[in-house]
Amino acid sequence: MSNLSNWFLRIGVLYFVVGVAFGLGMAMTGVTTLRAVHVHLNLLGWASMMLFGLFYRAVPAAAETKLAKAHFWIYVPAHFVQMVTLTIYYSGNKAVDPILGISSMVVGAAVLCFAVVLWKHTGKAA
Repeated sequence: MSNLSNWFLRIGVLYFVVGVAFGLGMAMTGVTTLRAVHVHLNLLGWASMMLFGLFYRAVPAAAETKLAKAHFWIYVPAHFVQMVTLTIYYSGNKAVDPILGISSMVVGAAVLCFAVVLWKHTGKAA
């Protein structure tokens, strides 16, 4: 993974496209049952991944750490599973709740990885 920043930025913009599509679909149909998915796509997908990418672009030394790479490889697949299961859940299939819960906890763990990376690379010694 030579450029963590680019990967987060590119994946983030894909989530933006999907999030906007969800929003447009809700606006055109008047059906808002998937609004939580729309919000999560835009916040955890577009906004968060873009911010991750911009941070790693601004602090390239942070992007080279093992923890930053772990952050990427934990966050991206877990967030994808979270979005798929959230869509299924709000479409009426509550049986995916355990998978949704686990993927959400894994996303949370990845966010903690990012917090540690950011904290280490923005302190007094940085």
